[in-house]
Amino acid sequence: MRDFSPSRGQHKRTVLWFVALIVVAAVGWFAAICGRIVGQGNRDEVRPAAAIVVFGAAQYDGRPSPVYRARLDHALQLFREGIAPVVITTGGSGYDPSYSEGGVGHDYLMSHGIPEQDLIAETQGDDTARSAARVAVIMRMNGMNTCVAVSDAYHLFRVKNMLEHEHLTVYAAPRPGSIPRSAWARWTTVGREALSYMLWRLHITQAAR
Repeated sequence: MRDFSPSRGQHKRTVLWFVALIVVAAVGWFAAICGRIVGQGNRDEVRPAAAIVVFGAAQYDGRPSPVYRARLDHALQLFREGIAPVVITTGGSGYDPSYSEGGVGHDYLMSHGIPEQDLIAETQGDDTARSAARVAVIMRMNGMNTCVAVSDAYHLFRVKNMLEHEHLTVYAAPRPGSIPRSAWARWTTVGREALSYMLWRLHITQAAR
């Protein structure tokens, strides 16, 4: 009786084709996300909302880093323009247990004239996804469901998707001057954001099973 089972070589070729298809699909997904990140980063969607949400960045001994300060200053400007009556700052303690990014942002904005009753600090999120989830809880508890998200231009695609995943309506407000000037810096930033987004999507898809 003849053996019609696939040869070892045929099996190896099938596996290689399957792997190649996965790689091509992953590269295509990555490229598509990069395009969406750039497109989102070039759009300013500011409009009236229930809250302005400022995503945290580094702080040093209770003082916001230049990047964080620029985000906070943009949020301050939007608050003064009457875009929203409340500003929510985000970010946990990271490597400095004495201060949180959310707390530092809160204090910075209060020192620049925003009344304390108009400020809320989210201080437990240790990454963008956790901060987005906690912001959603805070907003629902306060009867809010629309927000203007403030961050760096190429961060906002991920921010917006994470907040929308929490069933919020989100408008993106990139801080001025946050698109890197050099092509290398732009594409490394976009690539890093794309990979972070892909990993998040894979995580939530796995968690939903």
